[in-house]
Amino acid sequence: MNLMSGAIRVIDHLWNEHTSVIVAARDDILFIPYIGPSLCSADEFDTFRIDSSFFARGIVGGGLDIEVTPALIPLPSQAWTGTPGLEVFRDGTLVPLDLRLTATSWDKEIDELFCVLTDATHNVSVDVLLSLKETNVFTIDATVKNLSDGTLAISTAHFNVPVGDHAAEVMTLGGRHAMEAVQQRTPWERARISLENRSGRTSHEQLGVVFAGTSGFTEQTGGVWGVHLAWSGNFRIMCDGVTDTRKTIQIGELLQPNEVVVPPAESYAFPRAVVSYSRNGLSECSQNFHEYIRSRQPHIQRPVVLNTWEAVYFNHDLETLSSLATAAAEVGIERFVLDDGWFNGRRNDTAGLGDWYVDESVWPQGLNPIISHVRSLGMEFGLWFEPEMVNPNSELFRAHPEWALDGALAHPILGRNQLVLDLSRADVREYLFQRIDALLSEYEIAYVKWDHNRPLIGGASHQQTQGFYALLDQLNQCHPNVQFESCASGGGRIDFGVADRVNRFWASDSIDALDRLEIQKGLSTFIPIEMLGSHIGSPTCHTTGRKHALSFRAATALFGWLGVEWNLLNLTDKEKNALTSAIVFYKQNRAFLHSETFARVDHPDTSIDIRGVYSPCGDGLFSVTRLHSGPSNHSAPLRFPMLKDAGELTVEVIHLGAPRWALHRALPQWITDSPTTMSGTLLANVGLPMPSLLPESSFLLRFSQVMHS
Repeated sequence: MNLMSGAIRVIDHLWNEHTSVIVAARDDILFIPYIGPSLCSADEFDTFRIDSSFFARGIVGGGLDIEVTPALIPLPSQAWTGTPGLEVFRDGTLVPLDLRLTATSWDKEIDELFCVLTDATHNVSVDVLLSLKETNVFTIDATVKNLSDGTLAISTAHFNVPVGDHAAEVMTLGGRHAMEAVQQRTPWERARISLENRSGRTSHEQLGVVFAGTSGFTEQTGGVWGVHLAWSGNFRIMCDGVTDTRKTIQIGELLQPNEVVVPPAESYAFPRAVVSYSRNGLSECSQNFHEYIRSRQPHIQRPVVLNTWEAVYFNHDLETLSSLATAAAEVGIERFVLDDGWFNGRRNDTAGLGDWYVDESVWPQGLNPIISHVRSLGMEFGLWFEPEMVNPNSELFRAHPEWALDGALAHPILGRNQLVLDLSRADVREYLFQRIDALLSEYEIAYVKWDHNRPLIGGASHQQTQGFYALLDQLNQCHPNVQFESCASGGGRIDFGVADRVNRFWASDSIDALDRLEIQKGLSTFIPIEMLGSHIGSPTCHTTGRKHALSFRAATALFGWLGVEWNLLNLTDKEKNALTSAIVFYKQNRAFLHSETFARVDHPDTSIDIRGVYSPCGDGLFSVTRLHSGPSNHSAPLRFPMLKDAGELTVEVIHLGAPRWALHRALPQWITDSPTTMSGTLLANVGLPMPSLLPESSFLLRFSQVMHS
């Protein structure tokens, strides 16, 4: 009996100073045996050789007579007994694919490897592109080609991404409307952890990103792998430690039967998988993702936004909104956004969606009077849309009930009194483009808040998502100076697929500063903070009823794209002065906050939250927050490991309002002496004595490099 598998050959070593990715093949089955710390220095790279025997495990009893290869696209025909990476059907019959590597090419300048996998028997090929970016993320792209004369139905399309076998925990992000992106950790031993999203958008319940790490990984310690699917529709993620005991993460689009049918000579593209590795904890893993997205975003200044929603809701009138705009300009707002309620029949959420014409009963002269007033005050104007939805009580639905995904059903299921338009239809996309294009062309609109207030039920998510992308791409092309924000009942559609098409995400419909700390903490694990819309709300939060000091609300909103959602006509003079000061502070620090490195900082007291932005020279701006009361009189010191090589630094305490120290007979000396000078080494290793803060309170710390003459 021949108990031998083919020899493993290393095809490529994708490398940068932080990460190595080994690409190999056995019996022409393409696989990635290693993603982890860089295996050599730059000087060693040209002569560094990888011994493939490190990846050959041998064959044990009770199994097959070959060593199973964990292919990038695993297949049953190649002895993979876990979930297949690609399943296709012809005439309703499963095709037993056996894809083998038939060609490779490497672009050394950009460190990209192109591979072709072919099954000549069944006339299917897959083009694979593997790239290790300068931003220290690894991307995987693939395109399935139908080389036959018949159609090819695709029911499964997943990549198989290896992580270290010492990964012992999985962290996911999920939640609900108004409480998104909450971190949840699960031990990962000999188990398969499966996550599925069938909502037709990225969803509130489960985001399309997963982190696997060594036992007890923290923000600054442990090996961490992050894997994200750049896709705004349904997805499946499986953390598999069972199939052949090597730990892999399968990730891809979740497809329904016959959802994707590829005609002859055409193709299907897998959504991109984006992988980040860090040997220094979760924050560094996040920073890689941030730099990847930043490299794909235009370099823009992010103006302070006032959104009218919580100020007036549907109660639009020119006089009130003009007064609100005047009040906004007085506190330093730079962009005034008119939210839901401006179009035909939209006096509440039961009617009007789809009828994208200015309601003349509310705006008899159109939107020009309010826009002219806003522009005269030196602000930009933005407008709310929800293009993908339609109310049954609308002229559009009465004219075209067939345009709704489930409008023809006897008992269509509504969400927020609305149905979903079928964006796979060219006529639907053309109508929406014409109406939005007409408004963007007629009016001086700098910004569109694009909402999506319900999940899909039973629709074809693939075609719907592609239709959404096509419509937004067309509008971006025709209106390159208009910025777009993705909103989906808050944070229900946040991913790298839509990030390539928008400038901002509305993180949550909750502006509760305490909840927002948790929400923005989760989202910041893969989204740069400057893309996360973060607003200062009213003293009493509309979604939770909690009351917070303005200093706490402002400190929370500072670490995002700052905005205000508050009826400024009701401000006291004290509130107005404090809000103005907070906005001035944001503007002074905006360029730094939105371009340097963001980190969440470890602290042993779970009631203490530390996060902030720092530069390579040691300049930094951090917030320190007490989330809730703790059982001890003193918390552990505040340590900043990223400042260890910064030399001498000036340390300054800053309050965006009145200080909120708790029960202090004497504050720590470094606070009473602020600003004072300290060494980065001491700040990293010894730390600052933590003062006692009232719960739900923050203060800021600014670190500045001491310049010696």
